Amino acid sequence: MDSCPYVRLTVESLALNLPSPTKPSPLSRIHPSTTTIPCFCTIHIPNFPSQTTLLPLSSSSSSSPETTSSADGFHLDSNALQRLTGKPIPLRLSVYAGSMGRTCGIANSKLLGRVVVNIDLKNSLSRSVMFHSGWLALGKKKGFEPGKKDSARVHFVVRTEPDPRFLFQFGGEPECSPVVFQIQENIRQPVFSCKFSADRNSRSRSNATDFANTPSRWKRALKSVQERHGRERKGWMITVHDLSGSPVAAASMVTPFVPSPGSDRVSRSNPGAWLILRPNGASVSSWKPWGRLEAWRERGHVDGLGYKFELVTENNGIPIAESTMNVKKGGQFCIDYNVMKEYYGLCSRLPPGKGFVMSSSVEGEGKISKPFVQVGAQHVTCMADAALFVALSAAIDLSMDACQLFSHKLRKELCHEEQVSFP
Repeated sequence: MDSCPYVRLTVESLALNLPSPTKPSPLSRIHPSTTTIPCFCTIHIPNFPSQTTLLPLSSSSSSSPETTSSADGFHLDSNALQRLTGKPIPLRLSVYAGSMGRTCGIANSKLLGRVVVNIDLKNSLSRSVMFHSGWLALGKKKGFEPGKKDSARVHFVVRTEPDPRFLFQFGGEPECSPVVFQIQENIRQPVFSCKFSADRNSRSRSNATDFANTPSRWKRALKSVQERHGRERKGWMITVHDLSGSPVAAASMVTPFVPSPGSDRVSRSNPGAWLILRPNGASVSSWKPWGRLEAWRERGHVDGLGYKFELVTENNGIPIAESTMNVKKGGQFCIDYNVMKEYYGLCSRLPPGKGFVMSSSVEGEGKISKPFVQVGAQHVTCMADAALFVALSAAIDLSMDACQLFSHKLRKELCHEEQVSFP
């Protein structure tokens, strides 16, 4: 099983140092000793969306600022590498003071200056390469001329490192029991098959013809049972098989998805949950947990699918991913150690490893979903390892359906429940 070439371009250790004001100036309002105005920067390379991150102020110009931040980084696939290798790539960092937002279409920030670092990717596939580490004076607004000695300075580190990945894609929606393909360049090779099932034992399985001579009071009771089951989604399971037909991973819904009282949505205080399972020894019917995924429906100005994933250990769980994605637009489920350390402070709690772990595409509610999965090559020693991430991808995709408002009807593949009409 061969991986695909990827390179990660990292921008980290970001900090801003401002000169001590000798006379009133716009910068005096944001000097570290007096400021309440935030600073941030945007990072741009050609043909990629810009990234924005907060920029902490440093009162010291030492080689190691006391407080720093990092950007998410840029992930360059084989197409990007072919397009960008062999020529200098300008990485532009623009520094602003003020709010990131806009009011009536007008930016709430002021540009303080920019710096540019040129990057050459020719050796980045084989080894880590450092392009810059330290302070640079911010250029002026026009022309990017170097600043004076007393100008504002920005500290940052720019480096690249090889980040090979395995690529997979579901041949259909997870609830339709699809084949999963491995992708290498233009080649799609089947490597797994999926089997989706729902626990019918907790549901009414009666056929409509059985009700011909049923007393009315029984019909009302059975209808009440169906309505109660319609207020919970449980028993879903997807099993991943290798090409020989042996089960190598599974995702099992262990906590039902139920609406909070007086609501039709799954709340954060009572989320549904999945266990991601791997075979326990040689037995095909015995499993042991590898990870736990919780999901819920977020309230707010944007309707969101909230989730939290943790690795299961003997004593407790280790959280390694937590975020929200837009229910309407979908998004990316991602496990990235750098991001988790930066935004969630989990540096001391993460298992050994670094950088990118996996990502999976998730379509918005009601859209056809064929998850595209990327897995860092350093986290895969065999096909069974990759299958765990495939099962996790299926679970987060199915969570979009499980967290659908209970006033909406699920598609038939997810229900597995006979439709019964009552006269």
